[in-house]
Amino acid sequence: MTVQLYARDVGTGTPLVLLHAFPLSSAMWLEQRQGLANRFRVVTPDLRGFGGSRLGADDPSIDAMADDVAHLFRGLGVRRAVVGGLSMGGYVAMALCRRHPDLVLGVVLASTRAAADTGPVRENRLRQAEAIDRDGTVRVLLDELLPDLVGPTTYRQRALVYGRVRGLVQATPAPAAAWALRAMAGRPEAFETLRGLKVPALVMAGDEDVLATQDEARAMADALPNAELLVIPRAGHLCAVEQPDLFNQAVAEFAAALARTTR
Repeated sequence: MTVQLYARDVGTGTPLVLLHAFPLSSAMWLEQRQGLANRFRVVTPDLRGFGGSRLGADDPSIDAMADDVAHLFRGLGVRRAVVGGLSMGGYVAMALCRRHPDLVLGVVLASTRAAADTGPVRENRLRQAEAIDRDGTVRVLLDELLPDLVGPTTYRQRALVYGRVRGLVQATPAPAAAWALRAMAGRPEAFETLRGLKVPALVMAGDEDVLATQDEARAMADALPNAELLVIPRAGHLCAVEQPDLFNQAVAEFAAALARTTR
């Protein structure tokens, strides 16, 4: 069963649907809504269980999250969009490309990976999910994940950005965090999907990201038939939050070029 997603929907023009990272919400896209809505219709949903969207009763699954996004397209009257996903949002974007390719005009994959989790990574996610269930809080994520969400430059020089990220993590509902961890742990690899993609792609990586490395970004770009790779300097995992101007400029150029070719 799909879940009705809460989404912020601003601006006009070519639709740009941005899917947020774990364990945040569409609030992370504030600077994208402000910076891109003068040129595009920017739609930023809360994925199921996060922000203003309910969790539902389905088993944990990235595919279910992708189906929710497809349902949102129909509800908003969006026929096709440039779909961008960061981290977990990238997993959902790749699942959307596999399950609903007709909706995707182009894809932006930031701070994410096409490989399935290795055994140790999967076990770590499941351990964190169990800790969240046991505690009823996301304390384990504040202790273990938060330090890696931003790069050292942001940590040292952008205290307000780090504080905002910390607040977003703290606000995450525990049931959604545990559900999403299990969904990510169970997802399949997506290289076959990328190799078969018929639309252009932009792959982005922060040069200080320890969670999704530049090598993993390059592997995605190499698998895609039509992709460009951009490394964002002085940015960790949340490159769109840490370096919003560089991120927005790259996405705007990519989406504007797509809009011209599809007129």
